[in-house]
Amino acid sequence: MSDRNILIVVGTLRKNGYNEQLARRIESLLEGRANVSRLDFSMLPPMNQDIESPEPPAVAAARDAIRKANGVWFVVPQYNASYPGHVKNLVDWLSRPLPGQGRESAVSNGMHATVSGAGGQTATAEMREALDALLAFVGAQVMPEGETGIALSSESWTTGNLVLSADDETALAAQATAFLDFIA
Repeated sequence: MSDRNILIVVGTLRKNGYNEQLARRIESLLEGRANVSRLDFSMLPPMNQDIESPEPPAVAAARDAIRKANGVWFVVPQYNASYPGHVKNLVDWLSRPLPGQGRESAVSNGMHATVSGAGGQTATAEMREALDALLAFVGAQVMPEGETGIALSSESWTTGNLVLSADDETALAAQATAFLDFIA
């Protein structure tokens, strides 16, 4: 097994949503090439400076998982031309300094990241642009190109199953290889 650790952040709340299915496909592409884990951030409280210190346990767990990862792959749906609020909440917590420390202690600083998403006609282009900008703003190093957006096919919409075209598969495989190179 590789010594590279990739943490996948799935931004959908649906149990078998398209982006959950996409995350599983990404995991299979990385199998044997990296140690892959998921970040469960379902218990994160809303970002609130009144509860920053002592650090809430769910926040400490999320920060610890980010620290242990060589790279973080965000797999996120598009909500109203952007990312979901719970993903923003996660990034807000990651961007905050550790209790009693300076801004440079935020785990988002230097975090290597890439973004994918499955959605409607725009293939999550607006979400990916907005999330890339947010991640860069909080000090993450976002892979500069090769992010994959999947425009859901009519078959996907009618069955609820993510159906990837040959081009989608090629783009995802290329993103996986590029991200492994990016975090090396």
